[in-house]
Amino acid sequence: MQLNHDRLYRRRRRAVGGTLAALALVGSLTACISLTGTDDGGESQDAAADSGGDAGASGSTEPSNEDTEGSGEHGGDAAAQSNQEPAGESKASSAGAILKPPATPSAETTMEKVDYITGEITPKSVVASGAGLVIANNMMYRHTSTVYDSRSRELVETLDDGLELADFDVSGHPGTSQGAPVEAAWTDDGRYAYVSQYTMYGENFGKEGFDKCTPADGVGASLLYRFDAEDMQWDQVIEVGAVPKFVDITPDQSRVIVSNWCDSTISVVDRKSARQTKEIPIAAAPRGIEVMPDNRTAYVAAMYADKLFKVDLESGDSEVMMETGRKPRHLNLSDDGAYLYMAVSGADTIYKIDTETEEIVDEVVSGREPRSMSLSSDGTALYVVNYYEPSVAKIGTEDMTVLQKEPTDANPIGLTYDPLTHDVWVACYGGSLIVFDDQPDSSS
Repeated sequence: MQLNHDRLYRRRRRAVGGTLAALALVGSLTACISLTGTDDGGESQDAAADSGGDAGASGSTEPSNEDTEGSGEHGGDAAAQSNQEPAGESKASSAGAILKPPATPSAETTMEKVDYITGEITPKSVVASGAGLVIANNMMYRHTSTVYDSRSRELVETLDDGLELADFDVSGHPGTSQGAPVEAAWTDDGRYAYVSQYTMYGENFGKEGFDKCTPADGVGASLLYRFDAEDMQWDQVIEVGAVPKFVDITPDQSRVIVSNWCDSTISVVDRKSARQTKEIPIAAAPRGIEVMPDNRTAYVAAMYADKLFKVDLESGDSEVMMETGRKPRHLNLSDDGAYLYMAVSGADTIYKIDTETEEIVDEVVSGREPRSMSLSSDGTALYVVNYYEPSVAKIGTEDMTVLQKEPTDANPIGLTYDPLTHDVWVACYGGSLIVFDDQPDSSS
């Protein structure tokens, strides 16, 4: 992996246009109830995974070492990233909420723990809509996603992944089919969240997904669910590849990009038709995805291949941009597309890459086994969870210095920054969501 230590010129960030749509939130249940049990099947055995072992439940194995991560991680970051905004500007949503840039640059503030959420959850990923909601996807065998009000932090909906697919005009799968939620990506208006389903359980889905898979294993294709935040329910299902993991949406909002873990491909989904239009070969275990402002160039981290790919979404061509350390997992992109941040879990390191020169210009050891990341809305701070430490770290993006590190519950795996409240949500796989306020002296 090539490392360039030269200090490059700073680039100005561009403003991101668009407004946020109104959301109707009905009813609320407090999420701060005692945890009645922890379902740690599959992915929670990341430690075993890292040592080469697989964990499973109900006859299936789920991510262990892979992303040792398995069914979810995220991050969440994709939705938070799409809502970054330049300092000094405010945006009004159609719901009347004002998206204000941080009162103080995020690199100059200190995170304070403000909430601790438990209950019937084992969150693998958490993603903020930027319009007042946060969705958390629970460990695959729990078969639920939970939705929270980002300001009150109360539970507003629990989504079961069991569906009658005939109700969605999908034939060939009679009866109730169950999914296994992994990651989510919100549309810029906060109306819809696309959630990948690790594998499908039910009639005629073929071989169930498992972590140590290759295309030769013949794992059956799975689905992408769409959540409608206005009606608070799943409203669409889309067939993608085998064991879909990370999800991203192009800046122009026209396409959804999904990494298919077992197929070693990414799916390109047309949002208007709700159909996969292209399947592009990558390499072993693709996971993190970021799409450039040109809506055509995508970066994909191939976790088991130890490579970062550059993909042309129009032609379907892909090429290795660089060899990485062990287990490149998550990607974040600055609003202007100038810098790509890559978490390489096996190296305990976050890299800052100049997308023009395609060289690494800085790096930092964030902690043991960094997983999901998310950028602050002003782009001055990068938040990352360290799975084996366990902790959440805040990194200054200017010089890639660790500014703050806070302990978390065991196995922090998902993370998101909410541009509406300037809160940082951390998903801990054992059964909790921890919320940190990163603008404690401001009113969101």
